Order: sequence, then structure tokens, then C-alpha cells
Amino acid sequence: MVTVKESGKNPLWVPDGLSILQSNLHAFQEKIKTDLGLEFDQYQKLHKWSVSHPEQFWAQVWEFGDVRCSIKWDRVLENPDQFPGAKWFPGARLNFAENLLRDRSDRIAIVSRLENGTRRTLSYSELYEKVAACAQGLRELGVISGDRVAGFMPNVPETIVAMLATSAVGAVWSSCSPDFGINGVMDRFGQITPKVLFACDGYFYNGKTLNSLPKLKEICSRIKSIERLVLIPVTDQKIQETGIPNTILFNDFSENHGAHELRFEQLPFDHPLYIMYSSGTTGVPKCIVHGAGGSLIQHLKEHQLHTNLKPEDVLFFFTTCGWMMWNWLVTGLASKATIVLYDGSPFYPQPESLFDIAAREKISIFGVSAKYIAALKKSGVRPIQTHELNNLKTILSTGSPLSDDSFRYVYDDIKSDVALASISGGTDILSAFVLGHPHLPVWEGEIQCKALGMAVEIWDENGSSVIGQKGELVCIKPFPSAPIYFWNDPKNQKYLNAYFNTFPGIWAQGDYAEITEHGGLVIYGRSDAVLNPGGVRIGTAEIYRQVEKLDEVIDSICVGQDWQGDVRVILFVVLRVGCKLSKELKTNIIDTIRKETTPRHVPAKIIAVTDIPRTISGKIVELAVRKVIHNQSVKNTDALANPEALKLFQDLNELKS
Repeated sequence: MVTVKESGKNPLWVPDGLSILQSNLHAFQEKIKTDLGLEFDQYQKLHKWSVSHPEQFWAQVWEFGDVRCSIKWDRVLENPDQFPGAKWFPGARLNFAENLLRDRSDRIAIVSRLENGTRRTLSYSELYEKVAACAQGLRELGVISGDRVAGFMPNVPETIVAMLATSAVGAVWSSCSPDFGINGVMDRFGQITPKVLFACDGYFYNGKTLNSLPKLKEICSRIKSIERLVLIPVTDQKIQETGIPNTILFNDFSENHGAHELRFEQLPFDHPLYIMYSSGTTGVPKCIVHGAGGSLIQHLKEHQLHTNLKPEDVLFFFTTCGWMMWNWLVTGLASKATIVLYDGSPFYPQPESLFDIAAREKISIFGVSAKYIAALKKSGVRPIQTHELNNLKTILSTGSPLSDDSFRYVYDDIKSDVALASISGGTDILSAFVLGHPHLPVWEGEIQCKALGMAVEIWDENGSSVIGQKGELVCIKPFPSAPIYFWNDPKNQKYLNAYFNTFPGIWAQGDYAEITEHGGLVIYGRSDAVLNPGGVRIGTAEIYRQVEKLDEVIDSICVGQDWQGDVRVILFVVLRVGCKLSKELKTNIIDTIRKETTPRHVPAKIIAVTDIPRTISGKIVELAVRKVIHNQSVKNTDALANPEALKLFQDLNELKS
């Protein structure tokens, strides 16, 4: 690889010619050349073709990804001008699980690591056998196509087994991580009435063993639809009597059914696969239903073409089962890769723990949140000096915008010859609108490109497409992984309001972004959290990027406060232990922000707090904090990992003048 580090003038990283020629994307373009006689000498031209000719493009992805089906589609796309309303691959019959279990060899499919040091592996053949037994168990319980099966599970192999078994029989899978509170679980599973619940006895986090059985007892008593609880011992507690009716241990559940040939129900392309959930911080979570075919083909495209995932790769993403990146990670099995699971705190017993795993498991594609990378930098961790990372070829980052400092940190302190792919999309689409590219350079602070097949543009308030100017990230044409519907939304009103209210017929993602001169993108934060002092729109990430540079500040959140007929910018900071928000530090923060942005970005108030409220998936909740400082109630605090932190923002004297 060729590496150049003069930030601002040159890219941070450039792929070499050999890696480009050996990439999946190059092979894909050669296939297009052979099949269709088309050649593209620039990515922008390939992308334009992919969105201008969606039937040709997605048919090529289907064939390149070797989608397994019992009946092939009649045509690729019906009603292409209806959004929502377009129908993908009508007539096709397939099964999601069958596509993930196409390898029956003794190659390692899953490596599982727990915080307490436990390590397990499953080969592809072992995974197939376990899914077959679990699917037979579900069938004998009467689970049929369309039924819901839920998981209140940590990130362990049994969660994948249960999900694949659910898919194999045509049922719908939905999961939450066991750190959710009871009300958070009720807000989710209570809406979808699952027939079977897979759950763990407990889990490990930050050096503690946490017991899930009391929560499970209440959940099962309150959700009357649950006919059977399948319990997985994770913490090795001696489970004698749970006191929960209709409970069976996972091993007994599987052993009772023995070895079976796995029968995959053949279902329409848009058959429901997953029910995902919105964050739920501004109301009861929306239940977002994703189709099997759309999820599969979108992930195959992202894994193989944008991430260059191959069977010899070892793929890791730090995630819980309550975040869509778990679903994204698991689909890596469809590319015959080895996936690595980890459950626990990423900083236990030390900040570099995930890199210990990366080195030991020879991880080649390493995914984490942007917040994790920023926290690593603040911790002074330098894996480039301490860890053997020869196998690491790609680092993925998502969850929030990756700052310029974090881009530089990756190349200076983790690995200099690595493809750094920042990604942005979300639960709404179970995939990405903008992401990495194995043929393109990495520029500081920029996401490399728009995703193939995704007609992404940036629109101003008048609905005009703009380049080099901030605006709303939109997608102007249908794509296969759009939700098929929302649960309990018979007139489609919640769905339409969520994405099509801003511009009718146009998907508005809710991100405030800009297309750069390189054809890359910068995300400036959520558009519903955009600050508007003096009528000038400011993305919160513009401020976070500057604050993150300061060693004294380990976390921050920025909101707008209504003040004297305008909006003023309020910045809350969490300081490193031993630091105080002195006059000098405030001046330093202000000078840093003003120097790198504009005077409009400078906060009117800077206030120190001891914690920042976050969702369970780790995202800061600007809207919730904004409500608190305006004395408005915040609903569904069970969606937060640390709801008690909201109290730190109540009735502050600093905000009264």
C-alpha cells in the first residue's frame, strides 16, 4: 500500500495497483464488461450507471453474489417510479438462512470471545447442524412462516443459531441486548408479540457478572404471547429452577430434536426477515420490518464490493445484538468469511483489549464505532507500537461522524497501511448510503463515496441538489433494503412520516451532509439536531470535531437553547479526571472552535458535566438533552444506557442568564 500523510493536501492512504486488480470490485467490473460490454474508468461513472440502470446493476449483484434461490425472478424491478411502492425481484423464491449456510465445510465460521476470556469456535458444518436442530425445535413448537421469534441475547453463537433457524422456517427474528431495561424490552417485544423467546441467564460487562433471570421472569409474565422460553447459560450459573413457566435449556431444546436435514422454506424476496427498532428516545420505538432478499443482496454488495470481503477474511465488528451492525456482521457468513463475535466492554480489562483479539484472531476487517476510536486516542493507546496487525487490511467506523483527528490517529497510531472506511446509513435501511471503496484514496474527515445502487444526493431547503454545500442527505430512487413496512402501521402513515415527509417521494435520511470535491461525503450530524443561531445552520459534528482535539475533554454534547427570540449554542463537556473547566480551558475551547470553523459555531455557554446520556448502542441523544434544558419531559428513558445522566442537565443556573 502507498501511504501519504500530509493532511489537507494529500490523501492519507492510496490503494496500490495490485490490490485494485485483486479486488472483488475489479472482478465485478470485469463481469459487467463481459456481460454488458460496459467499461468504467472512474467510480463516479460506475455509480451513475448503477443508479440510472438499477435493473442491470442489481441483476449483476445477484449473479456476482451467487444468491441461492429455488425460483429465479421474473424481472428485477416493478414500479420503479414509486417510492415507496417499488417491488424488487418479484417471482423469486429464496431463503436468507440458506444463503448464509452455503458452506458446509470444516472451515471456521464463527469465533466467539467473551469478556471473561472464554473462547469458542464453530465450523460451518457444526453451525449447519446446530441450526438444523434448532429449526426442528421451532417447527415442533408450532412456529410457522410469519411468526415472530425474539432474542434477549448477548453476542454469542447461539444468537446466530437461533436467528438462522428462525429464518429457515420463515419466521421473523427480532433481538435486544440483555442490558435493555424491562420497559425498553416491553416497548419493543411487547409490540410484535413473539411466540418464542431465546434468552441468556446473564452476561459479563466491565468485570461484572450480571444476572438476567429476574428481568426474564417479568418479561415472560407480561408478554402473554410467549409460549416457550429457550434459555442459554452464558455465565455458567447453576440453573436449577428459574421459576419461569415453559422454560427449556438451549442444549435440551436442540438435543431433543437430534440431527435433522435442514429444510429451508422458499419465500418471496420481500418476505419479512427482521424487525428492527428506532431509538425510542422521542416516543415508543418504531418497529421497522426488513425483507430477507433486500437485506441479503444489499449486504452482499456492501461486503464484497465496498469492503472487499473474501472467504479467507476474518471479519469483526464490535456490536451488541440491539444494533443493526450485528445483523450486518452476521451476513458475512454469506461470503464464506470467518466472523468474530465479542461480548463485553471494549475497554475491559484495558483499553487495547479489542486489539488483543484482533492480533490473536488475525482479524483482517476490524469494525468499531467512531466513539471507540476517539476514546482510544484519549486513552493514549498506540497499537502500532504494541500489536502485531499484519493481517489487518481494513478498519470500519460508524455510529457517528469520524473526526479529522480520529482519521489521523488511525494512520499514526494504529496502522499506516490500512483502508479506513467510515460508513453512514442506519437501522432504517439496515445498510449504508455512503461508505468505503477499495479503489479510492482516503481523505481526512471524508467518507469515501456514495454506495453503489443508492441514488444519494444532498438537497438544500428548496429541494435542489447541491455539491460543496451542506444540506439534507436524500435518496431519490428506490433501493432493495428499504423497509417493507412498519409493524402495526396498516395505512403506512408512520412509514411515510418517518422518511417521506420532508420531500414527497424522496427518502430523507435525517442527516446533514455535504458532497466534497473528491466525490466523498462529510456528515455534520443529524438534521433534526442542527443548530440554527442567527438563522445559520450548523451541524453538531462540526463542533465535536474541534472539541475532540483537546486532551482535557473526553466527551461532549452540543444543543441549541431557545433564547431571546433566537437560538444560542450550548456545549456540555466531560473533562478528564483532575481537569477543571477553568477560564483558560474555556478560552482554549472557544479559540479552537473559532479558528477551525466560524464565529457562529462558538458556544454561548460551556458547561462541565460528569456524564453524557447515550442510547444503548452508544449514540449521544442531543434531542433528549435539548428537551431537558427546555423543561420538557423525555419519554422512554429505558432506551438509554445511562438515563440518570439526564438529571445533570436539569434546572441549570448557567442557562438562566
